[in-house]
Amino acid sequence: MTEKNIFSNKIHADSTLQKNTAIDIRKLGVIGAGQMGSGIAHVLALAGYQVQIFDSNPNQLQKALEIIDQNMGRQVKKALINEEQKQQAIKNLTAIKTMAGFADTDLVIEAAVENEQIKRQIFQQLCPNLPKHTILATNTSSLSITRLASATDRPAQFIGMHFMNPVPVMHLIEVIRGLATSDATDQVVQAIAHKLGKVTAKSEDFPGFIVNRILMPMINEAVYALYEGVASIQSIDTAMKLGTNHPMGPLELADFIGLDTCLAIMQVLHDGLSDSKYRPCPLLVKYVDAGWLGRKTQRGFYDYRGEKPIPSR
Repeated sequence: MTEKNIFSNKIHADSTLQKNTAIDIRKLGVIGAGQMGSGIAHVLALAGYQVQIFDSNPNQLQKALEIIDQNMGRQVKKALINEEQKQQAIKNLTAIKTMAGFADTDLVIEAAVENEQIKRQIFQQLCPNLPKHTILATNTSSLSITRLASATDRPAQFIGMHFMNPVPVMHLIEVIRGLATSDATDQVVQAIAHKLGKVTAKSEDFPGFIVNRILMPMINEAVYALYEGVASIQSIDTAMKLGTNHPMGPLELADFIGLDTCLAIMQVLHDGLSDSKYRPCPLLVKYVDAGWLGRKTQRGFYDYRGEKPIPSR
């Protein structure tokens, strides 16, 4: 399914939580206006949903709206959408100043920083503002869905909905049920994902799920290869791009994801699976300690401050 086929906004699901009445999903919320949150809001609005987006940082919220407008403009130039569709999608987006603005939402997707304590606090603050039927989803890339659900007043209506970055381009959503997640919640989220033109992959609630359980150890091993002097940054990335046909080398990809996010996921894998093979490389820790987090800080394994990225060591 292409982006040209995703402009429909009605999803009906029989929900035992709602006394077997149909839920008409119309209004969705997004918490977090960073790279992932803005991308999620982008695809939801383009699919015809009314979308409310919130961030505790008003400047980040305004920046997200500008980025969404720019990215939709690129889609127009590529003939993926037309100008009318773009303008309607922009009208579908509303920035809200407090979580009280989510009072009439049918589903809220949390896309905050990959920190369990912060996410739990968000859900504890959010739930009192929501109607009883609202479904909660988290975009966590590694954390326990069951534990996060326990911070809410509705574990049966809680699910993992892990979008890939960049959201408007990538076709996959990992869907992860917690221990208490109901069939009805799963069905609604699956239907929404398909209306967005995405493909879903179901994962059990284990640290890292599918993608990051496989991807992050590869990135971590690439950092170890650099740390141990096996090869340079450029050689490692060139070898993986040309030797395995990856579009980006692992160190380049780590910079794109964010080294702090890579480290956080490795720590979740190491702590959750208790296996030494997931131990974060000390060099990765050092980069994060230095604040060299990749593209978002202009320095990581590459330095992005010039016209062309150059290896940082």
